Amino acid sequence: MSEALVRPLRLLSARTYLWTAVAVLLLALPFYLDRFWLQAGLFAMAAAIGAIGINLLTGATGQLSMGHAFFLAVGAYGYCVFAADGGDGLAGLGLPTWLAAVLAVLVTGVAGGLFSPISGRLSGAYLGIATLALVFIGQHVMFNAHDLTGGANGRDVPPLSLFGLTFDDSELLVAAVPFGSAEKLWYAGLALLTAGALFARGVLRGRPGRAMNAIRDHRVAAGVLGVPVARHRAAVFVLSSMYAGLAGVLLALVFQRTVPDYFGITLSLEYLAMIVIGGLGSVSGAVAGAVFVSVLPQLLTRWSDALPLVSAPGTGGIAPGEASRYLYGAAVVLVVLFLPGGLVGTAARRRTGNDTGTHTEER
Repeated sequence: MSEALVRPLRLLSARTYLWTAVAVLLLALPFYLDRFWLQAGLFAMAAAIGAIGINLLTGATGQLSMGHAFFLAVGAYGYCVFAADGGDGLAGLGLPTWLAAVLAVLVTGVAGGLFSPISGRLSGAYLGIATLALVFIGQHVMFNAHDLTGGANGRDVPPLSLFGLTFDDSELLVAAVPFGSAEKLWYAGLALLTAGALFARGVLRGRPGRAMNAIRDHRVAAGVLGVPVARHRAAVFVLSSMYAGLAGVLLALVFQRTVPDYFGITLSLEYLAMIVIGGLGSVSGAVAGAVFVSVLPQLLTRWSDALPLVSAPGTGGIAPGEASRYLYGAAVVLVVLFLPGGLVGTAARRRTGNDTGTHTEER
């Protein structure tokens, strides 16, 4: 067998071993990590799901959205309304929690569908401003529709129940290790993230992905070639909204309480930072950027006593959340100036360059 055929097989085998090792590690982590690290990982998983959705819209299709936080809120509060039994005086339908999660994602898709005629016709900054209005509308509703959202104090989130297993803090012994809500949700989050990433990768590698990239690169030319530009834009907006709704449901389950302050314009900006830092138009880039942006403030909070200038809020220094925004804001500037493909794109180009260089030397 020639070297030209052996090299790809070796690379494929090495990649298979690498992903197998990563999968085994992720599955084993709940047996060894404490609650802080598991919650940090769950926040990263939820952020990654939402980032994949906005990367399909902004990175792959070129549609700027500033309203991603609105759709996360629809998913989170939709789950609460469908799953709650109304015992706390707030609206609740008392549906099975797994069904409530599915319906919350579908309702988020419907909300995106109601906005899709606008998203299908606007682009660039115009769409960004239009979607920004959704965040302000959502904030007004969340603070004032007390029967649905609980107002400024928010509302409790019913724990998910699936196949007779309740994802709450009631301990479940697994191999002599007590599993609480974080340990149980870890596997649910992994399953949802894996399914969402594989589906998005399939979309990007198929005909819809080629149409989305054509619209991003040259909308007029895509229309001339027969791509229904407005229809594709609207469909991607709905799909992105459903990803955000799923992320909102997972966030609500991890937080165990929804509050309106969380779903503001800052959250939308964080999602844009995720996809820019990780790499536009890439599923792995969305995941990498989400991990960076979501875990950074938690790490700063964890070690604020040991870091210079960073301290607990109200003690005179820079709060961990504020410091993290400075850091990933600086990361966005550095990526735009020096790493236009994001972290994942730069790593891929470097790996390709090394492979090409080695191949050239061998020839």
